[in-house]
Amino acid sequence: MIKYIIKRFFMMIATIFVIATLTFFLMHSIPGSPLESDRTTNPQIQANLEKFYHLDDPLPIQYVNYLKSIVTFDFGPSIKKPNDSVNSLIERGFPISFELGMVSILVAVISGLILGTLAALKHNGIIDYLAMTIAVVGISIPNFILATLLIQVFAGSLGWLPAATWSGPSYMILPTLALATGPMAIIARLTRSSMLEVLTQDYIKMAKAKGLKPFRVIFRHAMRNALMPIVTIMGTMLAGILTGTFIIERVFAIPGMGKYFVESISNRDYPVIMGTTVFYSAFLVFMLFLVDIVYGLLDPRIKLHNKEGESS
Repeated sequence: MIKYIIKRFFMMIATIFVIATLTFFLMHSIPGSPLESDRTTNPQIQANLEKFYHLDDPLPIQYVNYLKSIVTFDFGPSIKKPNDSVNSLIERGFPISFELGMVSILVAVISGLILGTLAALKHNGIIDYLAMTIAVVGISIPNFILATLLIQVFAGSLGWLPAATWSGPSYMILPTLALATGPMAIIARLTRSSMLEVLTQDYIKMAKAKGLKPFRVIFRHAMRNALMPIVTIMGTMLAGILTGTFIIERVFAIPGMGKYFVESISNRDYPVIMGTTVFYSAFLVFMLFLVDIVYGLLDPRIKLHNKEGESS
């Protein structure tokens, strides 16, 4: 297991390095300069600004300095917001995006597991059809369209919930629903199919024959094996939800990372674009690393190695 974790750790570092390198060279392949949109026409002022932001350095020097900023986690000042550093923007925006993403993941996993388990236990019944109908609708509607519908119904027509900003628990409900519905539907369908397969296994029949209570059979014996496919896709789902917050934040005017990232793209603010991209990528890759470890803990077979040293 230790070798498996070490291998995954170095893969994580290599992935972050590749993402950082691609981000740097893609940004610098765009024609022009982020200072071109400034209104000043004084060549000396332009030259001083380029020198201050190290835009006049040769590209290899800029690349080395960029890698140093990643290692030291100091992404420098924003070009369009001189009074703010990239780090300060991340410190302000990331906690909000993280909170929204984590709450959405929690809601998606809990509701998806409940719906999927009920559908499997009541196979071909009303609950099964109802749960799968909800799942199909959740998968079919993109989150930004669902967000618009939720605002129209619950904030506009009914007036039950606030439509925008981020000022308390009530402001979290609509964006959380918009983000969590799609992943919840996927988890529900996957849980249902996995549970149906597990419930037909001999060890489940044996547990029932021994007189164990249904609750214990389901949640102690069946659920653990049924969770394996869900854990497998959790990495992708985490990435989808956490990056999906950018769109939802724009729809609900939430002052998270999405706000600063979209603004930086519009303003061609290189330090903010590269800093937020690398930070978010590193965070997502780290979450995938944790998912791999959890998967290895849940499935002892992942610890086994064949003669060639590859995971079985």
